[in-house]
Amino acid sequence: MGWKETAEPVLTRMPSVARPEGHVPFKRKLAWTAGVLVLYFFLTNVYLYGLGTAGGDIFGRFRSILAGGQGTILQLGIGPIVTASIVLQLLGGADLLGLDTQNNPRDQVLYQGLQKLLVIVMCILTGLPMVFAGNFLPASPQVAQSLGIGLAGVKMLIFAQVFMGGILILYMDEVISKWGVGSGVGLFIVAGVSQRLIGGFFALPGIGSEQVGFFPSWILIAIGEQPIGSLFGSGLQQVLMSSQFGLIRLATTIFIFVVVVYAESVRVEIPLSNARVKGARGRFPVKLIYASVLPMILVRALQANLQFLGRILNAQLGAGMPAWLGTYSESQPTGGLFYYMAPIQRPGDWIPALGQTTAELWQIAIRVSVDLTFMVIGGAIFAIFWVETTDMGPEATAQQIHGSGMQIPGFRQNPGVIEKVLERYIPQVTVIGGALVGLLAVMANMLGTIGGVGGTGLLLTVSITYKLYEEIAEEQLMEMHPMMRQMFG
Repeated sequence: MGWKETAEPVLTRMPSVARPEGHVPFKRKLAWTAGVLVLYFFLTNVYLYGLGTAGGDIFGRFRSILAGGQGTILQLGIGPIVTASIVLQLLGGADLLGLDTQNNPRDQVLYQGLQKLLVIVMCILTGLPMVFAGNFLPASPQVAQSLGIGLAGVKMLIFAQVFMGGILILYMDEVISKWGVGSGVGLFIVAGVSQRLIGGFFALPGIGSEQVGFFPSWILIAIGEQPIGSLFGSGLQQVLMSSQFGLIRLATTIFIFVVVVYAESVRVEIPLSNARVKGARGRFPVKLIYASVLPMILVRALQANLQFLGRILNAQLGAGMPAWLGTYSESQPTGGLFYYMAPIQRPGDWIPALGQTTAELWQIAIRVSVDLTFMVIGGAIFAIFWVETTDMGPEATAQQIHGSGMQIPGFRQNPGVIEKVLERYIPQVTVIGGALVGLLAVMANMLGTIGGVGGTGLLLTVSITYKLYEEIAEEQLMEMHPMMRQMFG
């Protein structure tokens, strides 16, 4: 008996959101999407009961792409979902699962059940060290005394809330995927990053923000309320590199926005014709960023999990941690293996003149090289896995085109023939697009972005928003022309 037969009773009984039986009107999809988004913002402001003086965010600068909120019921964010996806993609890429998710409905159900089970396991594996190791989510002595359950009991209470938050975000994502527009994971990333981006541009002084936004800062500079020093001295560095009003950050933010929108429009279009309807023609676009920017979540999440492991080891071992493995200052790696594996997140991580790093130039060079290699190669690899596991590969796409009654003019109406044509473009474009996105993410982090959202967060937000716009336009077109919905399924 294989693992599928053994696990099938459990995986097929995993709770799931029911699929709509028929067509869901576009307005209802928007209503579901907006409702879940409002719930998401509400939950990111529901703080954990029993939490003491909050420690540092264990996700650190990865928080913008892992969504959620530090110290709230959505403490885990989309971390467990993304980590489970990494595990499944690696297992699927190595063909260890033995599941045919393209043609076998039973295997599709098993895959979805396995994904949910892994998310639950990841909620436990991620939440336990957050609560019980280190000082990341400390228990409140006052609550322990008032409830009479001790600090250990309060920690169990905090863990239960963190675990339930992870499960909630899993099913909120499923609701949007089946009843709403786009992807829940993508929507939560856009929500978190957009919030920080708007704050980075427009935050006013003294209104609950850590620092004044870009535009208010320049207004204060113009009226003489914000001193910057001489433009021939330190003032020039402030004008260019300041995390608050630096012009390079503005230029990088605009550059990433323009490049992603342009890259989304660069495509190879394969002509198609309908074998049954004479004169009906179309095109299949193979975009430059064919796998989308979403595989970058997987790469950054893998880095976040490695840094998470380092901070847990540092919290447990302290001075007993081997120096070659990592040395820490204020919960940030300053040397050792975990330092070299930490991604560049801001200009101060690699420019000693900004006074935010004390590392030697050779150490900085190694760290930049590792980050660049990790993102470029990792982006290409995860893009390939993403294409294969989401039925975007040549074989699955050829079956979809053939099933819709379309064919490539001048070729036989055969899925194998279509697959051979697609193989000329899809694998190469997938690798190039994945590597390009990784390179852009590292470059944006090195130069800085408005609001400190990070290069990956900005890339994800622009790309997801662009695809959401395309999906909304397609939904509206289908609503106006129901015959097109029947033709394209």
